[in-house]
Amino acid sequence: MLNQLPTNVWNWFRGDNSSESSKFGTFPGVFTPTVLTILGAIMYLRLGQVVGNAGLLGAILIILLAHIITVSTGLAVSSVVTNTRVGAGGAFAIISQSLGLEVGGSVGIPLFIAQGISVALYDLAFSEGWLRIFPSHSGVLVSLIAFVIVFGIAYISAQFAARIQYLILGIIGLSLFSVFLASFPIGGRAGLTETAVLWGSFSEWSFWETFAIFFPAVTGIMVGISLSGSLKDPRRSIPIGTMSAIGLTMLVYLLLAYWLSLAASTTELLANTTIMVDKAFWGWAILAGMLGATFSSALGSLVAAPRVMQALAQHGILPFSDYLAQETKKGEPRQALYVSGAIGLVTLLIALASGGLNAVASIITMFFLITYAMLNLVVLIEQMLSTVSFRPTFRVPRWVPLIGLVGCIFVMLLINPVFSLVALVLVVLVYSYLMRRNLAYLPSDVRSGMFISLAEWATTRVSRLPPAVKRTWKPSVLAPISQTQELTGSYRFLRALAAPQGAIHALGIYPEGDDSALKGLKDLTNAFTDEGIFARTTFLEDADLVNGVRLATQILRSTFFRPNLLFLNLRAESDLDVLQQLVDKTAAYNMGIVLLARHPVRALGRQHLINVWISHQGNDWQIDLRWSNSDLALLLAYQLTQNWSGKINLCMAVRAEEDVNPATTFLHELVELVRLPKNSDVTVVQAPFAEALHEVSRADLAIFGLPNPARLTFCQEIVAAVDGSCLFVRDSGEESALA
Repeated sequence: MLNQLPTNVWNWFRGDNSSESSKFGTFPGVFTPTVLTILGAIMYLRLGQVVGNAGLLGAILIILLAHIITVSTGLAVSSVVTNTRVGAGGAFAIISQSLGLEVGGSVGIPLFIAQGISVALYDLAFSEGWLRIFPSHSGVLVSLIAFVIVFGIAYISAQFAARIQYLILGIIGLSLFSVFLASFPIGGRAGLTETAVLWGSFSEWSFWETFAIFFPAVTGIMVGISLSGSLKDPRRSIPIGTMSAIGLTMLVYLLLAYWLSLAASTTELLANTTIMVDKAFWGWAILAGMLGATFSSALGSLVAAPRVMQALAQHGILPFSDYLAQETKKGEPRQALYVSGAIGLVTLLIALASGGLNAVASIITMFFLITYAMLNLVVLIEQMLSTVSFRPTFRVPRWVPLIGLVGCIFVMLLINPVFSLVALVLVVLVYSYLMRRNLAYLPSDVRSGMFISLAEWATTRVSRLPPAVKRTWKPSVLAPISQTQELTGSYRFLRALAAPQGAIHALGIYPEGDDSALKGLKDLTNAFTDEGIFARTTFLEDADLVNGVRLATQILRSTFFRPNLLFLNLRAESDLDVLQQLVDKTAAYNMGIVLLARHPVRALGRQHLINVWISHQGNDWQIDLRWSNSDLALLLAYQLTQNWSGKINLCMAVRAEEDVNPATTFLHELVELVRLPKNSDVTVVQAPFAEALHEVSRADLAIFGLPNPARLTFCQEIVAAVDGSCLFVRDSGEESALA
């Protein structure tokens, strides 16, 4: 039995005990790594200077202000994790489940890189502490050996790393106990003999500069949260572990600030960064705690970073995701660990060669702050949406995440505006890249709900305002379809008619029980969406096409985003009676008519030149398009020209020779007032309308006004006379080319 003891102890450290779960509980998985990261180098090396510069009350105020952000973020995270099943990746998982993989990835990738680089930063801090004890040792060698040891522990298992951290937590506890003993006059020491300076002179740094020096001390909560995929019960462990760690460490910092103000003078505090070593009961315990804190921070970062990377890879966000998403039978992300270790090692070598990482350290702090800000934003959005699905078992008021969000932005600008901008630009670039990847949507994505709520809010506000449809008009096309081929043949034209801000509503009408003719209509509509055009498909069971369109139009006219154009095709084989009924009935629904007659051979040609025929304006030649039914014709001509990179030619037929010059002037003024492209031409022909059609150069598309009531046989005659594709349009009264 005794011979087996060392082996059993080793197996316990490695986590090889088969009876033990490989998942972490609250204490080893969240509380311990969070405490060890927060009680780090800032506590041992910078807190004394903060107290010396700001005084006791100033230091307490700085500590409390810094913890307001951390406490707010911790409470916000605690709320959101009690509402959802948090997967692997910590902050990445929380943000992705609410705002989508693109937003989660744009924050998760920089966060993973920051954690990888942090390994080198903490390793260098450990080396500096070691050299204070052994100044004759090689700093490069100490750094490399420390890195190898950290990587080796992380490689064995996260369980092994967690149990090593138990020892480090004990060492830090011993160093704090040494501080406590130094408070009393024992062992030949005088105890606390100084008088506390309540408010400092800020001779070294201003209040906010001192705040910026201290703030990195509280940016350690991400380590525990990042282990969410390795927790037995993240919904319970993250809130309890995070908040208890924040509460304990805040108390430690406040008590240490009080102790330092009584243990040393202002001069000593400002001049000596290792004042705690000199004033503690056992100086070696402080040095050991300093080494343990920096070592554990490096270890915690190297354990957390691969798990964030693995979570990113599991969603296909990273290159070589299939490789990086792999794990061992015990759940260790070895492939991601290799990459994380490589990032840390390369960063360490660069730092050793260049002499420091101050700039990179500032950017890392920004990435953590951006992550905190996004976590608060997620909770704030979820709260504002007021959806039934958001019912966390731990609720916080809205002002909690709001304070956290505003505080993060404020601190970023306070610490370093330049690095804040650099970090934000990197996040935006990653987001832009991921948006082009067309990543999958997660079921819990609340972006659609967010935009729906915004639309509902806007709809409510707009309903209280006078309508301004002419100023905000854009094409919203209703296309009744009885066969999918009809939409296929009109696809390119409809795309040019609607892009980029218009909409297309495909109305599939089929007889009872037989929708076979509409097979593939949904896929075709989705193609519009893929090209950035809002498109929807509605299926209506009705044997009568005219009645189906009438019903749909009556229903849709009461909706907020209703169609304003009815698109129809005029072909040689078209049923003119059906088209005539559709055109006539639509006039009562305040919808414009777009009737396309494509030439059977030329089709739309080069999709370049558009002839727009304007009616004679009468003897006064005043610009007033309301009676001439030309507003929609001009608007659609402009819309098509923008998407075709084409050219507009305004045409008019006049009977008298004395009308040629006024008509020409009128059309040129119309080009200016309608704000048509500068390359637009005008053509005035002295001839009857039927003859003028032959004298104007053939265009790829000719646009004519459609009178009310319309006569479709006359439209067919115009198509034959033009010998090209024509578009007949009728205004609804809600368009204005002059608006």
